[in-house]
Amino acid sequence: MVQLNLSEIAKNTGGEILQGSLSVAFRTFNIDSRMSQPGELFFALKAERDGHAYITDATNKGAAGAVISQPVPSPSPNIALVRVKDTLLALQNLATKVLDTHPARVVGITGSIGKTTTKEFTATLLDRSYDVLKSEGNYNNHIGVPLSILKIQDKNEVIVLELGMSAPGEIRRLTQIAPPDVAVITNIHPVHLEFFNNVEEIALAKKEILDGMNPRGTAVLNGDDPAIQRISKDWKGAKILFGFSDRNDIRAENIQRIGYQGISFDLVYGKAKKRTVIPFVYKSFLYNYLAGAAVAHVLATPLANILESTKDLKPFPMRGEIHPLPNDVLLIDDSYNSNPAALESALKDLSEQESRRKVAVLGDMLELGKTEISFHLKAGEQVKQYAWDVLITVGPLSRHMAEGAQKQGLKAAQIVSFETSDEAADHVASLLEPGDLVFVKGSRGIKMDKIVESLKKRGT
Repeated sequence: MVQLNLSEIAKNTGGEILQGSLSVAFRTFNIDSRMSQPGELFFALKAERDGHAYITDATNKGAAGAVISQPVPSPSPNIALVRVKDTLLALQNLATKVLDTHPARVVGITGSIGKTTTKEFTATLLDRSYDVLKSEGNYNNHIGVPLSILKIQDKNEVIVLELGMSAPGEIRRLTQIAPPDVAVITNIHPVHLEFFNNVEEIALAKKEILDGMNPRGTAVLNGDDPAIQRISKDWKGAKILFGFSDRNDIRAENIQRIGYQGISFDLVYGKAKKRTVIPFVYKSFLYNYLAGAAVAHVLATPLANILESTKDLKPFPMRGEIHPLPNDVLLIDDSYNSNPAALESALKDLSEQESRRKVAVLGDMLELGKTEISFHLKAGEQVKQYAWDVLITVGPLSRHMAEGAQKQGLKAAQIVSFETSDEAADHVASLLEPGDLVFVKGSRGIKMDKIVESLKKRGT
């Protein structure tokens, strides 16, 4: 990991050393006292909670220093203290300085849906050719990105970062912290509409990754997404397209489903073509895979390495993970999050799989602003359109799904609604029958994972 002494910390953050030896070195950096480790440098951020109140907790767990922006009682004369104007800005500036002195190439990934999956796929497809550092989990914001960068090691050759946003300007700021050498836009869909007036505004916010990338870098773009093509038409730098249509440099042809085992297709990789398989039921994951393959192509990764690394791909927890349950019931856990585009794609993909009945357990989709009711009504219509047999709704907004489904002809006896995930977790198992396919999806705030855990524990 990176190693910085107190003098370097002060210089790179524009801070003043209040106490501590100039030569004391730090290898780990943290903002959460609950996760503090011996020898770390703790940044006292001011957010929902003021990190200055937790410095003692951090030092009690072994933190050797802290970056502060206001006076605090000295926890010990042996604890290094650096005072700055803004602790968050100091964290970000430190990460940028570290990246400036490291030769690793930066891959930045953004898009409306599939960012984390694309990040994971990209890191996996590169790992036989490069030493890769990837951001952990969904560390994709103004705090998570610098923390990810500060985990870099001398051996790392590529760093793969997920760049998220919920408002204009956020991706611009992230590219200032870590200008991408390869900038990926997966897709553009109506998400976070609570903070935007329309999809075009979302597209322009995603475009910030192109505006902020290394001018000598390469843009990796979804060639099948019209909104991406509109916002990238003025990009004068190198670019590579991925998708299903012939216009794409990296594409999938002759796509075939292999039941619940995955998807088989011909991978067109520049001038080469090879049959391969990914172990995922969602066709949308194929786009995530192609984006990762396009990044690999930009970085001159041999196709043989790509194909070997493809064998290492595995379903992710709470993102389309498959769980066999008693009585031949099959549970698809997609409880991590939800939005209109991702939900429709999953409903359609799973409708093509064989099962006795198809049961959709759907929670509210959040952050849709003024359009939230219409999107939930439409989602209910899609449940019927794609021939799902039972709809179980969770949360107040999802009752509009029930309304939409009934308008399309789903009978009232085929619909059950619950107010909370706790209530649903107590009853969903009793509604299932042998041979059912049960699909669970909803926004993170609805806690649909409680239903999944209940089903896994109880069986049916």
